[in-house]
Amino acid sequence: MEVGVRVELRDIEIFLTLAEELHFGRTAQRLHVSQARVSQAIKAQERRIGAALFDRTSRAVTLTSVGKQLRDDLRAGYDAIQKGLAAASESARGVSGTVRLGVMGAVGHEIRDVIDLFRSRHPGCEVALREIHFSDPFAALRAGELDLALLWRPVREPDLVEGPVLLTEARVLAVWTGHELANRASVSMEDFGGRVFVDLGPNVPDYWVEAMVPARTPSGRPIPHAPLVTTFHEILTQVAAGECLSPLNEHVLQYYSHPGVVFVPVHDAPVTEWVLLSRKDGASPRVQSFVATAAQLGPRAFGKPRWASSALPPLASVVET
Repeated sequence: MEVGVRVELRDIEIFLTLAEELHFGRTAQRLHVSQARVSQAIKAQERRIGAALFDRTSRAVTLTSVGKQLRDDLRAGYDAIQKGLAAASESARGVSGTVRLGVMGAVGHEIRDVIDLFRSRHPGCEVALREIHFSDPFAALRAGELDLALLWRPVREPDLVEGPVLLTEARVLAVWTGHELANRASVSMEDFGGRVFVDLGPNVPDYWVEAMVPARTPSGRPIPHAPLVTTFHEILTQVAAGECLSPLNEHVLQYYSHPGVVFVPVHDAPVTEWVLLSRKDGASPRVQSFVATAAQLGPRAFGKPRWASSALPPLASVVET
């Protein structure tokens, strides 16, 4: 838009919504205004700009080239304004609302102390746990469906930020009953060589695959990968069927069992670190408070107690330092 033109935020919202819906009726219904109000707002913007933003026919509404450019130019700024207003409103109300946290299976239970301490400090807040899968670990966080996700390191995504590590644990090897490694007290990563391991699928980052299911042993022996799996329970099913082996994290010893599957400790595997992950585009006060609480409690080795919350200093003193 030309310099000096004044446009109401509501008119920008109408334009951006129509650019998504490409239907005047649905736009009016979505924004709880009349269809005439939508038409008036678009015509007014077109007069100010001096060009059509939409091509209208009896069958379809489409963006013109000018409309597409305006949509792209306005979207980032509009989203930033909305986030700023929401953050200001939340700050005025104090820390409240729900922190949406993505976890993998039973791992969420292992941070109950963090969740309970956060709730005790912020009675107006809740923490809602949602299950995520290793086969598509970042999608819900990127889509804004989650505020935080608890995932294993490393995470090398430019739009995501690692927070504090909450849990560390050793690894085990899942083998089928009767396998030659099943009765071992422990195995080495060198024992992976030449044996078929799970394929975690195309959506899992290469660095994650290499960290958990490497292509080679430390000495360089190849580790073939197949069959393709997308959930934890599919891994157990394939292992029980004798189709493959799979490294897993130590908490499976406490939380899971499966007919025909044996878990054997891997004595030289790297430690798994579970870290809180958030988007780089900013976090609400409640999410910041949850991360601060987690950072104060610090990491806990699986099977060992974390520091008692009664022994912790006030949260403010931790944040200030």
